[in-house]
Amino acid sequence: MTTTAELADFVRGTDFDDLSEDTVDELKKRVLDSVGIAVGAMGAEPVEQVRTTVEELNADGDCRLWGGGTASPPDATMLNTAQVRYLDYMDSFLAPGETPHPSDNVAAAVACGEYADRSGAELLAGLAVAYEVQGELAWNAPVRDRGFDHVTHTVISAATGAAKLLDLDREATRSAVGIAGTAHNALRVTRTEGISEWKGIASANTARNAVYSAMLARNGMEGPTNLFEGGKGWNQVVAGTDFEVDLSPGERVHDVMTKRYVAETYAQSAVEGIIELAEREEIDSGEVERIHLDTFAGAKLIIGGGEGSRYEVETKAQADHSLPYMLAAALVDREMTNAQYDPDRIRRDDVQELLRTVEVEEDPALTERFENGEMPAVVTVELADGTVYTIEKDEFRGHPNASMTWEQVEAKFDRMTADRYDEGRREEIVETVLQLEEHDVSDLVALLD
Repeated sequence: MTTTAELADFVRGTDFDDLSEDTVDELKKRVLDSVGIAVGAMGAEPVEQVRTTVEELNADGDCRLWGGGTASPPDATMLNTAQVRYLDYMDSFLAPGETPHPSDNVAAAVACGEYADRSGAELLAGLAVAYEVQGELAWNAPVRDRGFDHVTHTVISAATGAAKLLDLDREATRSAVGIAGTAHNALRVTRTEGISEWKGIASANTARNAVYSAMLARNGMEGPTNLFEGGKGWNQVVAGTDFEVDLSPGERVHDVMTKRYVAETYAQSAVEGIIELAEREEIDSGEVERIHLDTFAGAKLIIGGGEGSRYEVETKAQADHSLPYMLAAALVDREMTNAQYDPDRIRRDDVQELLRTVEVEEDPALTERFENGEMPAVVTVELADGTVYTIEKDEFRGHPNASMTWEQVEAKFDRMTADRYDEGRREEIVETVLQLEEHDVSDLVALLD
């Protein structure tokens, strides 16, 4: 059996009743987390650039744009995913060789569910499919070292979720996956060397392409049904290897982390550690001579200087992928929120001078621990008088080994949405997500104006 056939059978065969109670609970957390982050991103300049483009291309549509307006399913997916993704506050799947963000699938599933008038239970089944496919591809076929961006997986996972919500038959699902996986493979240059704002928008483009691929297949377009194993196919060109998937009804969602801080995934433990250290020892940032971080290979590669300097930081896109900046700002401010990415904050002398004292080094022992399920970090701060403080972290609050409770997810949601929604609206959104299987998808999106 080809992998496209295996994926199609999984899409067709997975329903809400197949999901465990714990899996449903975790998926609902992902929905609330994603919606809250999206609301918090409304008004950000790159997001508004997407909104302007979507509105120019859509006089009207069948799907709501979160924050107001309507558009076609693909274009609604584009804007709504951009809002979920832009702040870099979304969830992450922790595979040894890849770290995708499965919440990149949420807005695509919601748009297709709204378009097709699906129930909340059907939405959760579609998300379970997408999260599972994303996790399996990341775990078994990482593409980072091949020069491809992780959203190359997302276009396939989002296509499976879209196919589920659009109720495509087996062959149409195979075509949707084939079209998406053949035509939309993103380059890693997005996240190397000089980082542009496209870093925070690339997955939105991918999710839009996934929905468009699924809608083409819905209308009869035949795609390559041997995408993976075929000659010059995905395995040979993109993954560089043959692989197998082991698909279960949404269990990969339990390996997904929720971010505590507005920071790149691999920075979470280090940021938490330096804040705890600064508060515990009452460190005066003006007295700091040196900050040293021992970390694992992925963190060093992506945000520690392995793919280009992380010391030239002038924009949010550069700052949230720079361990030197994040550690310096977290030590000075004792926090890492949207405020730390304000342009004036980024350019201030205190953090610009401190970030140049930061050293990031890979420790092979920490790499091994990461591959065994931890997210370790050892932070050392040396003061001008020779005093040295050290803290070691195995993980952070929100890591799969220390998952956020509903209360913590709701608190994060409230922080992100308080400026836009009053308490009554916030409570209504939370209750709708908590009882999502008793609602239609349209009930949720109607609250996101």
